[in-house]
Amino acid sequence: MTSIKTAVVTGATSGIGEAIARALIANGYNVMLAARRVDKLATLADELGAKAAYHPTDVTRHSNLIDLVAATEVAFGQVDVLVNNAGIMPLSLFETRKVDEWDRMIDVNLKGTLYGIDAVLSQMVSRQDGHIVNVASIAGLQVSPAFGVYSATKFGVRALSEGLRQEIAGKNVRVTTISPGSVATELFSTITDPAVLAAMQGGFPYDPMQPRSIADAVIYALSQPTSVCAGEIIVRPTGQGAMS
Repeated sequence: MTSIKTAVVTGATSGIGEAIARALIANGYNVMLAARRVDKLATLADELGAKAAYHPTDVTRHSNLIDLVAATEVAFGQVDVLVNNAGIMPLSLFETRKVDEWDRMIDVNLKGTLYGIDAVLSQMVSRQDGHIVNVASIAGLQVSPAFGVYSATKFGVRALSEGLRQEIAGKNVRVTTISPGSVATELFSTITDPAVLAAMQGGFPYDPMQPRSIADAVIYALSQPTSVCAGEIIVRPTGQGAMS
C-alpha cells in the first residue's frame, strides 16, 4: 500500500484554496482539486502535475461531494485529508435585504462544509484514520456591522467543527479549524452592497496576509503526530486589531 497521502481541497482555484493545494503538493500529497470553475481547475491541475487531479464540484449540492470523494478514490485511493475551504463573503447591511446572498452564504459556507464532512466521515471513522480541516474566519470569533450573516456561518463552522471533534476524539480522526484574519484574496469581489464595498476598497492600516500563510497553518496541523490534534488555529496580520 502506498504511503503517499491524498487530500481533497474545495474552493481550490484561487486564494487560500489554491495556496493550500500547492503546499500539499510540495509536501508530498496527492491532491484532488475541487471547485466550480472547470477551466481554472484544468489549468491548475496541469501546472501541478501528476500528483494533482480535479473534479468540478458545487459544494451546495450534497451529491457533488459524494461524487467528488468517489472520483478521488478512483484517481488516488482513500481520502486521508479533507480541506473544506470553499466560501463566499458578500457582506451587506441587514437593511439592504440581500436575502439571496444570505441564502447563498449559508449554502456554501455552512452547508457545504457539512456536506464535505458527510462525504468522508464514515470511511475515516471505519479505518480510524483521517483529518478534516475546516476553514472558518476571525469573523467566527467576533461580529462587526455588515458581517452579520457571514459571521453567523463562520461561528457555525467553528461550532460544528468542535462538536465533530468531540464526537470522534476517540476514533483517531482529527478535526482542525483554521480561522484566518484579513487575507489578500478574491473574497471581497463578491460584495454587491455599494457602501460596504467602498469601505472595504478603502484599504486597511496594515498589510493583509498572503494565502500562503494560511496554507502553512494547514501544513502545521497535518504534520503533527497522530496523537496530537491542533483543534483551532487563528492566524491574523500582526497589525490587525478588529476584523477590518
